[in-house]
Amino acid sequence: MIEFTLWDIARNLLLAARWTVLLSLIAFLGGGLGGLGLLLLRLRGGRLAERIVSGYVQIFQGTPLLMQLFLAYFGLALLGVNTSAWVAAVAALTLYASAFLTEIWRGCVTAIPRGQWEAAQSLAMSFGEQMRHVIGPQALRIAVAPTVGFMVQVVKGTALTSVIGFIELTKVGTMITNATFRPFVVYAGVALIYFALCYPISLYAHLLEKKLHAPHR
Repeated sequence: MIEFTLWDIARNLLLAARWTVLLSLIAFLGGGLGGLGLLLLRLRGGRLAERIVSGYVQIFQGTPLLMQLFLAYFGLALLGVNTSAWVAAVAALTLYASAFLTEIWRGCVTAIPRGQWEAAQSLAMSFGEQMRHVIGPQALRIAVAPTVGFMVQVVKGTALTSVIGFIELTKVGTMITNATFRPFVVYAGVALIYFALCYPISLYAHLLEKKLHAPHR
């Protein structure tokens, strides 16, 4: 058994947390761009496009993220792509995030009263101008808090990438546990780091929600 001090355990976990943060950011930003594209396609692509995007969303919302990771890892290999755990993790989490974010944002856009759309149309605004000047700013106010809150789900979702061999916080925790036989200490440290990453995001989302929905004087 390798002798690890508490500092050794903490240092290695913190080093691994860098990859958790990096993967979360890439997946969230990629999912955001994909989600925005899907939202615009859903709003302006016609009935067929709306059905396709709706089906896409339901597939990713209705299947476990763990299965999506397995399919990305082994499915890309079947297509002849030289898949690494990093590529599969980024692909799966990005697609997962895009499905959820486009649905969050669709709900925010449809929450805008129909009269706002009609008022913008009466001014002969194009769809792009309506979104940029009238609908977008109002929907953004509604969307900020749930969008930031969803970031917590992305961070926690990175823990599942350990099953396909991606070296992040949970995977390193398991490796250290196997070397030290101190599972309670190691996994307590892993949980604390996840809490330290997720709690400020949750708190920020809550504060944003209160701020944006506070009555104006």
